[in-house]
Amino acid sequence: MITASALGAGTVINAIATLKGSAFAINLKTYAEVEIVDNGIKCEIADNPTADTTLIYECARLVLKRFAPNVGVRIATKSEIPIARGLKSSSAAANAAVLGLIEALEIEMEPIDIVKLGVLAAKRTGVTITGAFDDACASFFGGLVITDNEHNLLLKRVEWNADVLILVPHEKAYSAKADVARAKLLAPWVDIAFDLASNGAFEKAMVLNGVLYCNAFGFSTEPIMSALAAGARAATLSGTGPSYIALVDHVSAQSVKKEWEQLEGLIIETKTSNKGATTKAF
Repeated sequence: MITASALGAGTVINAIATLKGSAFAINLKTYAEVEIVDNGIKCEIADNPTADTTLIYECARLVLKRFAPNVGVRIATKSEIPIARGLKSSSAAANAAVLGLIEALEIEMEPIDIVKLGVLAAKRTGVTITGAFDDACASFFGGLVITDNEHNLLLKRVEWNADVLILVPHEKAYSAKADVARAKLLAPWVDIAFDLASNGAFEKAMVLNGVLYCNAFGFSTEPIMSALAAGARAATLSGTGPSYIALVDHVSAQSVKKEWEQLEGLIIETKTSNKGATTKAF
């Protein structure tokens, strides 16, 4: 039996408008327990038994069809990442499931190809608009990544260290339901944010991304503005929302937290992560 884990992530540049994106890993994980069985595919979400397992099932189906059509698998996932809050829970689940199954089958496979299998499953099951290749790469490799989602190209990965605060509103927002047409209206300005990120100005890129996409998707910019006013290094809307994510230091963390406590939602304190996906055999 194999247990694999992959990371959640926060947004630098949402790729919906231009199909170019950037994201960074955070130290919240999804775990997939994978066991090879005689036949069939059985998937469950251990900490949410009524949740949809279609994505995990498709990950397993793609792997088995390609590498081991005559065996079956049982996959049970559990997660520290709030679902449908813009924190890349789907990317983490797909990465953990595919990695765990590849390891359980003792198959040699390039890490980037493991990511691409999960992205393909996400596209086929409709949980993502762009394929979320940026989110998937951040989740799998750790650090901060810049990607071309249209062509599944990892353009850059850098180590990145920061303390992170996340404001998680109570409502959910599914990526596949985001207003793509409105987002694409902002493409020229999202390109400016992407150029900033490509040149290493990640924090400026995050803020510009957040202001643009809050307007596209109908979210308030108040959590971004209040975080900046309290001394955050940067803040943005994560993914298609509704969560907001702020980069802080030991000085600003409590001030930002105090501001966000006046808003509705759960506040999570974590850090960026450069470690990436891992496996353990039992």
